[in-house]
Amino acid sequence: TCPASKTYYDRKRREGKGHKQALLALARRRVYVLWAMIRDGQYFHASPPVAAAA
Repeated sequence: TCPASKTYYDRKRREGKGHKQALLALARRRVYVLWAMIRDGQYFHASPPVAAAA
């Protein structure tokens, strides 16, 4: 139901990957996010944080 995940999956399908390959690529991407959350001790934010203007 996540629009970003659906967009990523659809892009992988357009690249010629099958359903299983596209799903595994999406799962791998989510694992990277989970690992970064554990590593940094932060909660998930759907949009990237905006840096303050200098």
